Amino acid sequence: MAHLAQRTFQPLNIAVLTISDTRTLATDTSGQTLVDLLQAAGHRLVDRGLVIDDIYQIRARVSQWIADPAVQVVLMTGGTGFTARDNTPQAVQPLLDKQVDGFGELFRQVSLAEIGMSSLQSRALAGLSNGVLVCCMPGSPGACRTAWTKILGEQLDSRTGPCNFAPHLKPQGEALVGACESRP
Repeated sequence: MAHLAQRTFQPLNIAVLTISDTRTLATDTSGQTLVDLLQAAGHRLVDRGLVIDDIYQIRARVSQWIADPAVQVVLMTGGTGFTARDNTPQAVQPLLDKQVDGFGELFRQVSLAEIGMSSLQSRALAGLSNGVLVCCMPGSPGACRTAWTKILGEQLDSRTGPCNFAPHLKPQGEALVGACESRP
């Protein structure tokens, strides 16, 4: 049954995307925070990217990963605020088959203790598309750490009960695992 936790840990294949007009991969502390956390938890980084805050560039990269049989989760950081250049939510929402409404709600709730009422200004969101969990978080290392430690770490762990996201993601076949191990 999909809602039951498994007794053994299943490492997931995760891609990380940073949305920024100013950062490079070398200066991307938020994306690196997610990479460090997912790898420390035992998951696999299968790809990493950075695009400017442009709806169509965001959609193109996320669509590529949603269609990629090697990607089970896409973690995105940046572009979730209210400035004119914050376009991540409107770029991602049309790609989702099902929205995980509770993710944004819960993220704002747990952020309240850390940043107070400023948590209201986050448009964090998540959803499922083609068996891929897509999560959009604010573009700060602290926000990424909060999302991972308070929400994602447990929900991406197949052992977490009574339920977690692992059973809802596209399966890992033997050929898939081999393909993932050959990626950087």
